Amino acid sequence: MPSEPRPPASQRAAPELGFGGRLAWLLALRIGVMTLFLGFVTLVYLRGATGGFSSLMAFSTVAAGYATAGIYAAILRTRRGLRTVAYAQLLTDQLTWTAIVYTTGGVTSGAISLYGLTCIAGAVALGRRGAFVALALGLASYAGLTAALILGALPVPPDQVADFYVLTWSGAAYPMLANSLGLALVASMAGWLAHRLRVAGGDLALAEARAEEAERLAGLGRLAAGLAHEIRNPLGGIAGSIELLRTSPGLSEEDRKLCEIIQREADRLNDLVGDMVELARPRAPHLQDIDVAELATDVVVLAGRSGRGGDVRVRYEGERSARIRADPAQVRQVLWNLVRNAVQASTAGDEVRVRVAAAPEGELAIEVSDRGVGIPPEAREKIFDAFFTTRSHGTGVGLAVVKRIVEGHGWRIEVEGVEGVTFRVVVPREARLTSERPAALA
Repeated sequence: MPSEPRPPASQRAAPELGFGGRLAWLLALRIGVMTLFLGFVTLVYLRGATGGFSSLMAFSTVAAGYATAGIYAAILRTRRGLRTVAYAQLLTDQLTWTAIVYTTGGVTSGAISLYGLTCIAGAVALGRRGAFVALALGLASYAGLTAALILGALPVPPDQVADFYVLTWSGAAYPMLANSLGLALVASMAGWLAHRLRVAGGDLALAEARAEEAERLAGLGRLAAGLAHEIRNPLGGIAGSIELLRTSPGLSEEDRKLCEIIQREADRLNDLVGDMVELARPRAPHLQDIDVAELATDVVVLAGRSGRGGDVRVRYEGERSARIRADPAQVRQVLWNLVRNAVQASTAGDEVRVRVAAAPEGELAIEVSDRGVGIPPEAREKIFDAFFTTRSHGTGVGLAVVKRIVEGHGWRIEVEGVEGVTFRVVVPREARLTSERPAALA
């Protein structure tokens, strides 16, 4: 079957910039802002007078900014300590803006808005924490500069008009409060927007993953629908012929064992086809009043008569009756897939336990436990993914069907255990038809 053409590159979502990429862009933005501001200060504020203290201070500050930017760029190329570099950039930027504020009016300088630019950069690079770290560094630098000017620790630039500088606490109180509140507002909004963008980005990535999964399953559905009929017809003929052959009186014991192997493998192939069709073309559950304990008992009896029922014992324990609202065929599929998975994970002489019992808060637990080798920790989050399996002879379809059916009912499934695994399907209280606990099996 030919695959569907992929959309052109221009229509695909662009990959999200990594942390190092965001730092590189912010570094380039920082250099651009410093260059533009240097030109503005020189041509507008200093009116082209480049020989005085203020122009020398501005040139030195920007030169230092370029030098530190070069150092940061070299560190970024090593891909090490990126978070430390990000915080160092925030500190360097706020100190750079403080030097520019000093030469352009002090506490009332229009360059104070540059502190807010660093808050936005911190939010982009580091999220809300970065925004508020930048805010704290900016306010500390701003307050330190103001205090140094008022206390005389730092003189007014000699080529500036002293009247332009506020040198009293009473005169500095209002601009300091207004600017501080403005910067706090900018940092809060930038941090909130950065958080929302990251959440939205995560939701978008999840939606894209689900869309890709749906597209893959749609292709599988078309393939499964075309093959199911073609496979099941000869399988039925094979199964019927083997069953007739097994009843022949002339067969030796070895021939009968071979017939059992063929029958078992035919059943396994039939189960696989059924799982693929169920996974690829899911249907909404048709809710009915069912006894899940009775269903579980039937599945246990069936498992004991098929496959490895001879060397792996499957045992039921728990409630005699547990009535719920569910789709009987789908619940039977869940139980059968979990039992089949547990039997396949077991070795000869092991026991698989199926249990239906009341759970806390009025819920009902349907458990299937084995004593196999367990599931590696790194595979725990993937075992319900379609086509993921930890066994060489597995297909990774059965558990994916289980999860889809369970979620389709609004239930949840849990996995626990290290040596041996228990799969627990939790039916919420709302799906139970009685709050009474029936008598348990002896």
